[in-house]
Amino acid sequence: MVPILSALALVVLLGMVVSRVWTDWLWFSELRQAQVFSTRLVAGIMLFIVFGGLMAAAVLGNLVLAARMRPRTRPVATSTLVNRTRDALGGRQRLSMAAAASLLGLMAGVSGWSSRDLFLAWRNASPFGTRDPWFDKDVGFYVFDYPWWRFVLQQGWWIVGVSTLLVAVMHVLTGAAQSFTVTTTTHGQTIVSRRPARLSSGAQAHLSVLAGLMLVLYAVSCYLDRYGYAMSNNWLFTGISYADLHARVVARNVIAVIALVCATLLFVNARVRRWVIPSMAIALMLVSSLLVQGIYPAVVQRFDVQPKGPAKEHDYIAANIDATRNAYGLTGVKVTEDYDVTTTATAGQLRADAEALPGIRLIDPSMVAPTFEQLQQVRGYYSFPSVLDVDRYTIDGQFTDAVIAAREIDRNDIPDKSWTNLHTVYTHGYGVVAAYGNRRQDNGEPSWIARDIPTTGALKETQSRIYYGERTDTFAVVGAPEGTAPVELDTPGGGSKGATETRNTYDGKGGVSIGNLAVRAMYAIRFGDVNLLLSTGRVNDSSKILYDRTPRDRVQKVAPWLTVDSQAYPAVVDGRVVWIVDGYTTSARYPNSNQVDLKASTTDSLATTRQASQRVNYIRNSVKAVVDAYDGTVTLYGWDESDPILKTWQKVYPNLVQPRSAIPASLLAHMRYPADLFKIQREVLGRYHTTNPDTWFQQSDLWEVPNDPISGH
Repeated sequence: MVPILSALALVVLLGMVVSRVWTDWLWFSELRQAQVFSTRLVAGIMLFIVFGGLMAAAVLGNLVLAARMRPRTRPVATSTLVNRTRDALGGRQRLSMAAAASLLGLMAGVSGWSSRDLFLAWRNASPFGTRDPWFDKDVGFYVFDYPWWRFVLQQGWWIVGVSTLLVAVMHVLTGAAQSFTVTTTTHGQTIVSRRPARLSSGAQAHLSVLAGLMLVLYAVSCYLDRYGYAMSNNWLFTGISYADLHARVVARNVIAVIALVCATLLFVNARVRRWVIPSMAIALMLVSSLLVQGIYPAVVQRFDVQPKGPAKEHDYIAANIDATRNAYGLTGVKVTEDYDVTTTATAGQLRADAEALPGIRLIDPSMVAPTFEQLQQVRGYYSFPSVLDVDRYTIDGQFTDAVIAAREIDRNDIPDKSWTNLHTVYTHGYGVVAAYGNRRQDNGEPSWIARDIPTTGALKETQSRIYYGERTDTFAVVGAPEGTAPVELDTPGGGSKGATETRNTYDGKGGVSIGNLAVRAMYAIRFGDVNLLLSTGRVNDSSKILYDRTPRDRVQKVAPWLTVDSQAYPAVVDGRVVWIVDGYTTSARYPNSNQVDLKASTTDSLATTRQASQRVNYIRNSVKAVVDAYDGTVTLYGWDESDPILKTWQKVYPNLVQPRSAIPASLLAHMRYPADLFKIQREVLGRYHTTNPDTWFQQSDLWEVPNDPISGH
């Protein structure tokens, strides 16, 4: 029964993997970005084979070698567990060794697969052209090389460590490592005594070599750890401090040399084969680590650095300030602190100025959402975000500020939540609603630029349907054979409550065709939804499936190396509704730059961020992404084209990001400074607006971001 269940589980797992890979390929192909999928797939398979093969070969080879070192006569073990294990293995020793090697190789291969982006970045790394002041390394070494070699070293640790553990077990099972129980009779009394464990000469040589290899890896780890201090947090900031450079780095160098000496002793012991040598090596490592790595840096920090903090840390604080301002793009920021403020405005002047100057906003996008909902929702299943977006348009020859929102379907408010309605009827939203930011009507309502269904107003939309949006969090099945009556809800008839609804059949180029039964089955497995196979009336030979429809998710999937902004904002460009998404290249490994938490830094009194909680100390708005709301097309444009991380990924995916010069003028007019980047820079400037190390250390000139007075916080 167990073999049958295991086989069924393997078939199910294989089906899930195949369906995922196949449908991902179809998704990327539909977007004409198959290079992203294929490049990552090939790199992942290669790393799976390399690291999985190394682990399997090392484990199997060492186990076979240990088995060949077994003594001719295997003594009876004093441990009941050992004897039972020997009996259980019986004649299945080779099969057990192969199974262990395969399982561990599979685990190492999966780890290698997950590091494919790390490998691709290292393989195609671009230099930053900036060197750190303490080790004189290009910043690219820390961002690209250091993490990759750390991963390789970690895999080496696992391979040698697991092999050593299994070899030790094998030597115990074969009797090459054993302890003795001696029974003696004195004056008629039986005395049982246990002698110390003993290793055969072959087992001792084998384990000595493996232990020596582990110490060699430890020495390399200590060497790399020196650079890690440039990215670690000390008592003041992120980066190298006085105690790091003069104590901890020195300690790592000393321990690396001692580890190599101890490794040499263990390699020698493979020939000499005496217990005293490995015992001395282990004792030397423990004592030296305690003294050199533990006590010495603590003494330097406590009795030399802290009493003289500003003097000792002056140069290191200066380096941290310089690196932090560079990493967050703040080197060109000018700070103006001494200025006079005079107010000459009179009552009613703000409204009059707002009508003449489009930059003065009267409509607050964080407060007006309920008004949009009440006046322009049209039907209960349409919805707007709680905080609206701002944009700029040229209306009647005048450049004007606008508050804008897309009218999307909210699946939670659909009256009948049947599978057919959720996935084939309520498939899309309709149009944008926009109002002048600098004016309002006499009754207090917004002055509309675009409104109603179908959209009317100054913004001319040639394609208003929104199949891809911030609320489209489920898949939709669209399309039908020619001549078939449309089933997708399109418009509620001009927005009046008594009007007749109109229907539509999607004819865009977005979506993956699921007319083929095999493809349909793959998607049924992927989404765990058998209705894709059973609903033959709504899922037909002409059907397409639209999924991963939120703009942020689409951009993140097409460019997994990007961190996307919390908000995607809509715009009407050349008559089409598009979503603009800011993409950031980030790193937590810029040397000597202070780290911030991405989630905490982008959350304020106005909004809660969608960013994950992760530490970063470098950020650039390197990419502007555009997602078409009708067909889901994703277009990436380089924005900060000098960014070395962007250059690196452009080498990996040569045709993925278009140059900044390719941005149409009609689209460029809607680009804005990204919100999350502004918040992060604002927080960093709270302390790093000063370039004086003494002022920075004393924290006597800190800036604080005030809460929004309207939010009630």
